[in-house]
Amino acid sequence: MTSTLPTTQMANAIRALAMDAVQKANSGHPGMPMGMAEIAVALWSNHYSHNPVNPKWINRDRFVLSNGHGSMLHYALLHLTGYDLSMDELRNFRQMHSKTPGHPEVDVTPGIETTTGPLGQGITNAVGMALAEKLLAAEFNKPDFNVVDHHTYVFLGDGCLMEGISHEACSLAGTLKLSKLVALYDDNGISIDGHVEGWFTDDTPKRFEAYGWNVIRAVDGHDVSAVDAAITQAKSSDKPTLICCRTVIGKGSPNMAGTHNVHGAALGDKEIAASREAMGWTSAPFDIPADVYTAWDAKLKGSKSQAEWDALLSAYAAKFPKEASELTRRMTGELPGDFDKVVSAYIATCVEKKETIATRKASQNAIQAYAPSLPEFLGGSADLTGSNLTNWKECVAVRGDQAGNHINYGVREFGMSAIMNGIALHGGYIPFGATFLTFSDYSRNALRMAALMKLRSLFVFTHDSIGLGEDGPTHQSVEHVSSLRLIPNLDNWRPCDTVESAIAWEQAVKRHNGPSTLIFSRQNLPFQERTAEQIANVKRGGYVLRDVANAQAILIATGSEIELAVKSADELEKHGVAVRIVSMPSTDVFDRQDAEYKASVLTKGVPRVAIEAGVTDFWYKYVGLEGGVIGIDTFGESAPAGVLFKHFGFTVENVVAAVKKTLA
Repeated sequence: MTSTLPTTQMANAIRALAMDAVQKANSGHPGMPMGMAEIAVALWSNHYSHNPVNPKWINRDRFVLSNGHGSMLHYALLHLTGYDLSMDELRNFRQMHSKTPGHPEVDVTPGIETTTGPLGQGITNAVGMALAEKLLAAEFNKPDFNVVDHHTYVFLGDGCLMEGISHEACSLAGTLKLSKLVALYDDNGISIDGHVEGWFTDDTPKRFEAYGWNVIRAVDGHDVSAVDAAITQAKSSDKPTLICCRTVIGKGSPNMAGTHNVHGAALGDKEIAASREAMGWTSAPFDIPADVYTAWDAKLKGSKSQAEWDALLSAYAAKFPKEASELTRRMTGELPGDFDKVVSAYIATCVEKKETIATRKASQNAIQAYAPSLPEFLGGSADLTGSNLTNWKECVAVRGDQAGNHINYGVREFGMSAIMNGIALHGGYIPFGATFLTFSDYSRNALRMAALMKLRSLFVFTHDSIGLGEDGPTHQSVEHVSSLRLIPNLDNWRPCDTVESAIAWEQAVKRHNGPSTLIFSRQNLPFQERTAEQIANVKRGGYVLRDVANAQAILIATGSEIELAVKSADELEKHGVAVRIVSMPSTDVFDRQDAEYKASVLTKGVPRVAIEAGVTDFWYKYVGLEGGVIGIDTFGESAPAGVLFKHFGFTVENVVAAVKKTLA
């Protein structure tokens, strides 16, 4: 320790702030911060390399509070160590527009690395962060120049370990030998319902040893020296490490410590007073003695650490200027300067070839075209690479100590998605990972968290809808596209051919303020002819694919149903009905366009019929109650795709009838 102040006082400062903030809000979780206070002292005082003056320093260690309900622990640490988080913000814990929301939120509070709260996702994000660090180090470090060299530390509790996603992520972390990942387990035996032995009797150390982790057992979580020694040991391991810390939840509370009563509710004035007396803490609420601030202050140490690294980077840049420039570019998230030219050239190739192929293959072709100019691409699939087609000729699989740019995630859809979020949060890569669209359900909360955090995570979903065919209703995604469109800040793309697929990838890569899904077909889809203006308008999410003078009706479609819309328009023309075709590969993007553009595409007063091989309810926002929707509101069947489309009414005859009905 650099300070002569007893570590007990440093820990009690955390306890006092947690008690006071939760009491003032009359809401929150004081038990975990009080129980993990000494663990926090050991890590943040002796090991955690960070700079409160510059929370975004590239080579900082990452700290993840996976048990995010104990957010006051993190806020107390940030305040005490010198981040721009005032005591007034702690007083406003859980209040509107404060920097101290109920659960930690990235980009709301300086020093928060990821938004946590949904248990298990924090440790999984941390796996992604540690993986990104390892891969960047392998790519950029040179002898005597370890410019990428930092740890990822995680606090987690019983709840995180009960969640299935922790199995997915921690298993993969062991396989990939993420040795700079250190997790400190708050083993207090308590969850909201009480003592966990009634529902959680796993031998956690054995479980993690089976994953290939280094496990340090039975550490006294209230002994700063013991935790400090365990972290030191963990940092010398060639495996990820789990440090099992035995703690008492709510330690310091004389009447509630060790019970579930202290887990998720304010202690009350009487118990707080008793706790203050028991701890010997005489300061008033939200009052921290000067010597405690001095002991915790990390600004000078952090600035010195960054200055040393800055000097290392400068020397590195002098000897390896290309690599230094590339590392800086990638960590800032800027795209290569020639990316637009690469995209334009590839789209021109698509127009020239006019290929009729499955859009999953069109997606792979786009990846192949873009990857050479995007070294930050980090692809992968949840055990379906040969079906999702997210690999490319030059990609190299990540294996244990072998670095690469393509990850075989195994059958871990949820884990894959949350690991991708961790990679995106760390920086240096644009992660994309794939599975079948129906399994987006397994990934859903990670998609939601990506949208909430505004991450550039790219989720690839293939084999959409009944076009999947013979695998049947268990694998046929009927409701999924519409349900994904309900997630705020998630852009969903369902392209119809090679050109739309290329542009969907371009727009997803260029998007800096949120994630995208890229939804592709199993079956072949025909190329659609377009003018240069139409190609330019694809990026607006919806555009007029085919127009006629004085259109009597508008057909709106996406993906595989564009082909049906075109054939139906041809047939309607024979019946004397002039129809405009609108392709809407991304309703989310289209909805953000200005009113004038949207009105030019969906002309007011012209009857509309939407066609999509999914649930119908979503489309009434565009066609109105008087319009028509050709969709499917039941589960599918096991049969060849062509048979299914006919069976469920995706035929020219049915579309023609629907249009005529709207005109009647």
